[in-house]
Amino acid sequence: MKIQAYEGPTRLVTVGFEPGEMLLESICEVITEQNIRNGAVVSGIGTLKTCHMHYVDHTDFPPKDVFYNLEKPLELLNVSGLIADGEPHLHITVSCRDNETYGGHLEDNSEVLYLAEIAILVFNDHRLQRNKDNQWKIPFLEAKK
Repeated sequence: MKIQAYEGPTRLVTVGFEPGEMLLESICEVITEQNIRNGAVVSGIGTLKTCHMHYVDHTDFPPKDVFYNLEKPLELLNVSGLIADGEPHLHITVSCRDNETYGGHLEDNSEVLYLAEIAILVFNDHRLQRNKDNQWKIPFLEAKK
């Protein structure tokens, strides 16, 4: 893993992942090592050997997640999402040689094939948190007081 950081009014952290690294687990490691409390993954590309994700299965509340695994060479088209209070909520889009495209919520055990690159925009003064709503039973994003 190679990390580069730029600091100004915001801070930009770019990360290059190597073959065999686990994408989400490595992103969480970067968040910890770089002390990122709040930010946005603004770009993510590369290739994956395996991809684990979930999507919602119905429109009722509470949501029901369906988990699935892809185990074939994949083009990583996009990783994006927010980091609130040190916790990432990331979505992913991948495609394969059969012209199939898949998308969903990124889960653990998604392995980099050749390389992956992400850019994290760190919010120096913007503090976020997710609080579980009693009515809907899901965590909503809020400004942290």
